[in-house]
Amino acid sequence: METNEYRNISAEDFAKLDYSTVTLVDLREPDEVIVSGIEGAINIPFSNFAKGLEDVPKDKPVYVFCREGSFSEEVAEILADRGYEVYNLLGGYQEYRKLTEKKQEPKKDPVPVKKTATVNDIPAAGADEEELYVDAKSLRCPGPIVKVADTLRDLPDGSVIKAEATEDAFYSDIRVWAERTGNDLLSLDAKDGVITARIKKRTKAAPSNGTPDANGAVDAVSGTLNGQHIQLGDDKTFIVFSGDLDKTIAAFILANGAASLGRKVTMFFTFWGLNILRKPKKVRVKKSFIENMFGAMMPRGTRKLGLSRMNMLGAGSKMIRGIMKSKGIASLEELIDDARNHGVRLVACQMSMDVMGIKQEELIDGVELGGVATFIGSGETSDISLFI
Repeated sequence: METNEYRNISAEDFAKLDYSTVTLVDLREPDEVIVSGIEGAINIPFSNFAKGLEDVPKDKPVYVFCREGSFSEEVAEILADRGYEVYNLLGGYQEYRKLTEKKQEPKKDPVPVKKTATVNDIPAAGADEEELYVDAKSLRCPGPIVKVADTLRDLPDGSVIKAEATEDAFYSDIRVWAERTGNDLLSLDAKDGVITARIKKRTKAAPSNGTPDANGAVDAVSGTLNGQHIQLGDDKTFIVFSGDLDKTIAAFILANGAASLGRKVTMFFTFWGLNILRKPKKVRVKKSFIENMFGAMMPRGTRKLGLSRMNMLGAGSKMIRGIMKSKGIASLEELIDDARNHGVRLVACQMSMDVMGIKQEELIDGVELGGVATFIGSGETSDISLFI
C-alpha cells in the first residue's frame, strides 16, 4: 500500500477477516461499544482520537470503523498519512451489524429453552424450570419493555424469561424497569448488536404507605400503583421538550441547584429539546433526504437556540446572553459543563432521535440514549418531576 492512501472494505469482506491477524479500531463512544462491540477491538472514541493515536500499533493492518462510516474515513486518512496500512469499513458498524443479524436464525416467541441453573437463578418452589424466550429485536421503544412486561404479567413468581432486543436504549431501560418493578435482572449483556437480558419474576409485598420510623420521620412516600410497589425519594427529574434558550437556561439552573444539594438528577431530552444536545459544528453522517431537511431547519447546538418570547430574529438571544455575562451569570454552555461535572444524567430520547433524524455522533459528549422506561423509572424515585 502506498503512503497517504487507505482502502475501503465492505461489511461482507470485513466479516470474513481473521481478527487475530489485524488491529481493529472502534471509534464509537464507550456506551455504544458496551451495547454492541467487536471482541479485541481497540476503543478510541473519535472525540479523543488525537490522544489515543499512540495506542494504535503499526505491526498489523489497521481496520477502522465508526457507527456509520463518516468518522472512520477521516481517521483512516490520518493513519495513512502516518504510514499505517489502513482500511475503512464502509457503512460503519451499522452495516456489519445488519449483516450479522441476517445470519441469525429467527426465533419464535415465546419458545421454551433449556435452562442452565446457577446459584442466582434457581426458580422458586413450584415454578417452571424452563425459561421463556422473548424476541424483541424488531421492536422500537417502548416495544421491548412492553413485551417483557406483558410476558411476565401472567407468569408465576420465580419464572424466568430471556429477552433479546437490538435497540440500544434497551440496555438502560431494562435495568431501570427491573429495579422499579421489583423483578430480578439475573444477567444483562450485549454482543454483536443484540442485548440479552434474563429476568426472574419477583412480586414484592408493598409496605404500608408513609409509615414513620421510631423518631416519627418518614423518609419516603410509598404505596402501590397497579399492584406495583412505588417508593418516592428525593431525586429530581426534568423532561426537556422545549428547545428555547430561556427555558433551557432555567432547566439547567434547576438541575445544577439540585445536584449541589446532593440529589440524583436526570434530564430527559425529547423532540425539540434534542437540539440543545447537538454539537455546534456539522457532523458528516449518512442521512436520508428528509433527515437532512430536518437537520437544516433545526438549530444546531446551544448557540443557535432562540428565545420563547422576544426573539427578534435572534437579537433577543444575543441580548440575554450579554446581560447574563454582565451580571456574572454562567452561560448556558457553562451550565451544561457544570451539570456534567456534577453527575447530572443527560438522556436523549432515542425514539425522538429516530423521528427527527438525529444521530448519536451529532450529540455532545456525556449523553446516553434512553427510552420511556428510563424516564418513568427516574420519575418514580423523584419527588419533583418537571416538564419544560
